Amino acid sequence: MSETKTGLKHYQMYINGEFKDSKSGKLLTVINPSTGEEISTVPSATREETQEAIDDAYEAEKSWKFVPAATRGQYLHDVAAEVRKDADHLIDMLQEEQGKIRSLATTEIMFSADYFDYMASAARTYEGEILQSDNANENIMIQKQPIGVAAGILPWNFPFFLIARKMGPALVTGNTIVMKPSSDTPNLALEFAKIVDKVGIPNGVVNFVTGPGAVVGDELSKNKKVGIISLTGSVDSGKRVMAAASTHMAKVSLELGGKAPAIVMDDADIDLAVQSIIDSRVDNNGQLCNNCERIYVQEGVADEFIKKLSDKMSAIKVANPITDKDSGIGPLINQAALDKVSGMVDRAVKAGGKITAGGHKVQIENGFYYEPTVITNVKQDSEIIQDEIFGPVLPVVTFKTLDDAIEMANDSDFGLTSSIFTKDIDVAQRAANELEDGETYINRFNFEAMNGSHSGWKESGIGGDDGRHGIDEFLNTHVIYLQGHPENTKA
Repeated sequence: MSETKTGLKHYQMYINGEFKDSKSGKLLTVINPSTGEEISTVPSATREETQEAIDDAYEAEKSWKFVPAATRGQYLHDVAAEVRKDADHLIDMLQEEQGKIRSLATTEIMFSADYFDYMASAARTYEGEILQSDNANENIMIQKQPIGVAAGILPWNFPFFLIARKMGPALVTGNTIVMKPSSDTPNLALEFAKIVDKVGIPNGVVNFVTGPGAVVGDELSKNKKVGIISLTGSVDSGKRVMAAASTHMAKVSLELGGKAPAIVMDDADIDLAVQSIIDSRVDNNGQLCNNCERIYVQEGVADEFIKKLSDKMSAIKVANPITDKDSGIGPLINQAALDKVSGMVDRAVKAGGKITAGGHKVQIENGFYYEPTVITNVKQDSEIIQDEIFGPVLPVVTFKTLDDAIEMANDSDFGLTSSIFTKDIDVAQRAANELEDGETYINRFNFEAMNGSHSGWKESGIGGDDGRHGIDEFLNTHVIYLQGHPENTKA
């Protein structure tokens, strides 16, 4: 990192073991969403420079895949140790460029370190198979082998953890990787590259290229030397990546948007449901695909639930998370995100929606803040129920029967996460069997485990992350038929 003539911090890309700027001389400017101030610049890479990074990763993979898996895992352990050593600095950077409250920024950094350690442990556990053959003197072996070059296209909402989620399984299984950070949050990725460099991961194995999606992301998706594209982002971005990858049949792993329903039954622990749903909505300032995005509450407890929910949402302190340690929610990522959330709420109100908490932008410095909001009297086919909000807004719909709730919950183009609150095991089991989502949380907030499986149905994605299933995303299956010489058979 250096400083530009304007006094802004400047970060360089990391390609083939070198920190470098773009030959184009073009820069991207990064904004602190808490204040609206410019904080840094990063290079805007050309398509040719992206191709060079892919070429370097392609050459590095030829030897990296033959490094023993345990050794590859040790590099990840070393990365985890360095992340913990530098945690305070990384937490500060995460707050500055993304706007997280301190506690969540701390969780993201420390969870990422744990995630690197978890993926490192897979070096001795991911495995193939040996099958019985119909032929005499023959063994059938299924090996798991690296795909080659992986492309990691990162979002802005969890800019550090998603590095770990893509880099960890890619490297431990013998792939190399080229990552494109979001142009809203590139600083932390380029700072993390210093850790990669420090622990001595071989040149070309890990690369970071910054620039617009139409250039860097497009090249990563279209380049024939890339074997798998792992993207976390919007549905539109996923469709563009999938179309580009189809030109050379690259594998895609797409974790896209969500519109998570929460069902609250008459017999639910209302206080537990309220707190769990709030935790699932205001987490990361409402900018998380797992977040509860719509609530279905049974009529018998609707009044009690809505009052408690509205009171607690109204009590959350909106403040600059960097300067105010008591901030319960920080800013949205940029002006466009703020305008989107505000516009959706305004249109819902015009259509008859009733605000019971929040409902307004908040002027704090020049940041992008919106109040935690609850809105009732909205219809199932309305925009605010059907489209992803990605902000601290909870629309509430009432229902009569579980059949009604499940039908409305499944009435969505998305299928990432869902939740239900009930004390009846039969109701919980039925919901778990019938809800059309990759994950269902019962009587708890929406947050996945690193050893579980994070994957979406419908337009929420293809493929998945975490656990052994996430590791398998970065592996090819190679079947070997080993036939002994006929003279050696006893059959």
